[in-house]
Amino acid sequence: MKVTFERVIPNEKSSFRTIHNNSPISEFKWEYHYHPEIELVCVISGSGTRHVGYHKSNYTHGDLVLIGSNIPHSGFGLNSIDPHEEIVLQFKEEILQFPQQEVEARSIKNLLELSKYGIHFHHKVKKAMLPKLRLILESEGYKRYLLLLEILFELSKCKDYDLLNKEIMPYTIISKNKTRLENIFTYVEHHYDKEINIEDVAKLANLTLPAFCNFFKKATQITFTEFVNRYRINKACLLMAQDKSISECSYSCGFNNVTYFNRMFKKYTGKTPSEFIKNYAHNKVSV
Repeated sequence: MKVTFERVIPNEKSSFRTIHNNSPISEFKWEYHYHPEIELVCVISGSGTRHVGYHKSNYTHGDLVLIGSNIPHSGFGLNSIDPHEEIVLQFKEEILQFPQQEVEARSIKNLLELSKYGIHFHHKVKKAMLPKLRLILESEGYKRYLLLLEILFELSKCKDYDLLNKEIMPYTIISKNKTRLENIFTYVEHHYDKEINIEDVAKLANLTLPAFCNFFKKATQITFTEFVNRYRINKACLLMAQDKSISECSYSCGFNNVTYFNRMFKKYTGKTPSEFIKNYAHNKVSV
């Protein structure tokens, strides 16, 4: 899995960029990346994985997340299945210039500060924002800019959200250790369905076992074992969305014990596998 710096170019005759992704997911690269621009991602419907900073979890009926400047994240088509449709806004904070005495502007500034932790807005907020996000795709000139301000102002007044991270992830952690982390992530991608020996991964990173454990915990805020378990559970969620059985998901994702798989699944998703399948089927019908 690559860890890349993304260069964002604003749309023609605009100070920021809008993207409407509505193509098969096979046509996109959902790599772990970062950029100076703040990003608002609205997945209109469907399921996938959100990976923002240290946080990694799944969504099942669309998503709305605001990601701060230079916070490493993956594309929200990660582990999704077709059809996948999303609207993305990318903008630099400096395009939002307000008089210091403007009271309303303070709430937007506070919102952008919180975005450094990754802000996940609840479903009803996404539903309320969607008409304006669709409209901004069709708008031009100053009307387009005013819509961006309006969207940010409404989000800044919203209380229905969760912060995805407890602390801000410095992008320098990723950029300075880019190659080493790429090798580790890629190894897990290729071997998550088998038993993974942490000593083999430490050798791959050219570190002693204690040094590797310290490095990985510092870079990701979780242990390597926890990272592997989370990765496997994310893959299991994807398989369940494809109507695979619980035992099949367990063994296909490297868990040799279904009881242990059930325990890890509940730990990282807050639901049992059976509850997840039932909830996903309900949301799929609703969509």
